[in-house]
Amino acid sequence: MIKEKHLMIIGGGILQVPLIQTAASLNIKTIVTDYNPNAYGLKIADYPVIISTRDVDGTVRIAKELRKKIRIDGVMTVGTDASKTVAAVANTLGLPGIKFEDAECASNKIKMRTRFKENNVPIPDFYPVWTYSEAIEAFKKLKKPVVIKPADNMGARGVRRIDKEEELSEAFEDAKNNSPSGEIIIEEYMEGDELSIDSLVYNGNVYITGVADRIIEYPPFFVETGHIMPSQKPSHIIDEAIKVMKEGIRALGINIGAAKGDIKVTKNGIKIVEMAARLSGGFMSTYTFPYSTGINLMKVAIKIALGERPDEEELKPKWNKVSIERAIIPKPGIIKEIRNIEDAEKIPGVKNIFITKEIGDEITVPRNNVEKAGHVIVVADDFKTAWEIANKALNTVEVYTEPKSEKKSIEEIRKNAIDKLTTCYACTDCNGIECRGKMPGMGSVGKGITFINNIRSVRKYSINTRYIHNVKEPNTEKSFLSHDLSLPLFIAPLSGTKTNMGPSIDELNFLLNLAKGAKESGVMPFFGDGATPSKYLLGAEAIKSIGYGVQIFKPRLDNKEIIKRIEYAKKNGATAVGIDIDAADFITMKLKKEKVSTKTYKELSEIIDASGLPFVLKGIMTPYDAEKALKTGAKIIYVSNHGGRVLDYMRGTLDVLPDIKKVVGKDAIVLVDGGIRDGYDVFKAIALGADFVGIGRPFVVVNVGGGSEGVKLLVENIRDEFKKIMLLTGCKTVKDIKKDLIVEMEHFNKSNYIL
Repeated sequence: MIKEKHLMIIGGGILQVPLIQTAASLNIKTIVTDYNPNAYGLKIADYPVIISTRDVDGTVRIAKELRKKIRIDGVMTVGTDASKTVAAVANTLGLPGIKFEDAECASNKIKMRTRFKENNVPIPDFYPVWTYSEAIEAFKKLKKPVVIKPADNMGARGVRRIDKEEELSEAFEDAKNNSPSGEIIIEEYMEGDELSIDSLVYNGNVYITGVADRIIEYPPFFVETGHIMPSQKPSHIIDEAIKVMKEGIRALGINIGAAKGDIKVTKNGIKIVEMAARLSGGFMSTYTFPYSTGINLMKVAIKIALGERPDEEELKPKWNKVSIERAIIPKPGIIKEIRNIEDAEKIPGVKNIFITKEIGDEITVPRNNVEKAGHVIVVADDFKTAWEIANKALNTVEVYTEPKSEKKSIEEIRKNAIDKLTTCYACTDCNGIECRGKMPGMGSVGKGITFINNIRSVRKYSINTRYIHNVKEPNTEKSFLSHDLSLPLFIAPLSGTKTNMGPSIDELNFLLNLAKGAKESGVMPFFGDGATPSKYLLGAEAIKSIGYGVQIFKPRLDNKEIIKRIEYAKKNGATAVGIDIDAADFITMKLKKEKVSTKTYKELSEIIDASGLPFVLKGIMTPYDAEKALKTGAKIIYVSNHGGRVLDYMRGTLDVLPDIKKVVGKDAIVLVDGGIRDGYDVFKAIALGADFVGIGRPFVVVNVGGGSEGVKLLVENIRDEFKKIMLLTGCKTVKDIKKDLIVEMEHFNKSNYIL
């Protein structure tokens, strides 16, 4: 009996759909992974898995778990930069695939260029750079113009031509922001037309499957607005390009699977722009090549992924036609209407029309290959006819836009943050599911139960409305240690950007943006000191920039180190200081080999007496600790379980808040964080006894995606929600918010807490 075969496909977008469909036609079961739960590929997969294609470790873990239940015979991708993920799964499970180190070289342009240089593969002169000063030095050494690009991103994100040194600063920042690792490469600009070449590789044998002309527009950026299959270049140029392509494949160690290359035809000969260990995106391998040749490239690629020798007969063209893909790029603005798609689809020769934007989405002048509204794919017997059909289809589809407001939305900011955050997925619902166990990172320890319990403790309450009252204009303001806040909200301490968020995110700028956004929106910012011994200096710098703020320090073993940090915070204008006592066993402190410990009553009292400022004890989760904390002299009791980042299987913070408030009474200010996401959650926490409420993770996303303006916008949204709830419950001031205005839902399903 023949065993059922299973193929793991990394990516479930429109470029992977033909691959999934072909596998199904071969009676091969598919395991498809994609971050987007609405990806069409997940809907047609036998085993859909929601996970980022870039999450190498997570995908390997899932593959190992799945293998306990089902056989996995191969792993592959097309059209997405997931070569490292594919190689890691293949290497771990013993499946056909290239070495992980070779996949890294095919994904990182610096490592790629280095391999090519070592093997005498023709490329432009280049320099890897990390700092702006290194970028200036590289610019001066290279022949002008130059091109700057992230070392580890795709789709021409952050790629730009530079002619003058004064253009370098903005281009450097753009490239840095678009690099997950922060690595950048600067190289000589290559003048000339560009080719895209696809190939399959089996046991070192290279099968060239397609050569297309790329249409690149919108300088100084490099936006692919279409391609022509097959290339219209003379045969001697194509032959030379294929020769260089094969040299690049050998240099990268791609001996099985696929390879795609972007090749430049310059006056100094053929040179490689870049190469990847996969079939091409941009609809070439999955759409225009089959339309042009009649070859089902996905079928042959699947066989190779399963370790089977390709049938060369299946790679022989059934016909020779011209297929063209062209991008739909409307006028900048907000999409108000999309018309005539069906009319365009009826034009003879039109094969596909893909619309990738929706009504309400923003259209900008494209700076990369992602910022397009759609694609038209056509086929004809000759180039002239195919080009005319493509133009007719583009003129038929009408995308109407209107000028947009200058103010960005939270969703726009979130989307902008996704590419920069490497250990946080900027989920639309930050509920602890996707990032459980992701430490270091923005996730939680263990199984993520504590993080999830925080969310559950907030969402199990509903609002008791009161519509008949005299309140017309609620006052959301409240004073914290003589500082008048626009609402009882503070930004929970956030630090360790490179460890927890992404290597391209600068810690000081991140903290300064938090401080500025907090000040402009009228809330109190809290800052941590992180595991790195000198990190507290940055938090103090952020406080100094606005003249106030609270700084929380780790419970380092040596009390003198804590007091030194407190003194520095005081000099820089700190409003209050404190210790997160639950960090006495914290993973990032261990990784940095920084010693921390629990604190005795005497030790805490000594630190608090020496501080000379209102003191915060963060990490209080029981009435027992709350009572002890009051006796030490702490003026601010901070109910927190560190967002589930210290210990698993803890209760949610709003579950313990009422009992702690009973102990504390009016003897101290009570703060709380954990699972708070919006104005509704702030209202619930106040009703349960909190004086002020903290939000953490959502401010990471809006800060990374929108800077201080993003921080300000999130606070404004929360304040608007909070004010609305106060109005609809009859609360004129924050003091009027009482526990009887919320109720625990009897039908709340604790095993499925996301309502």
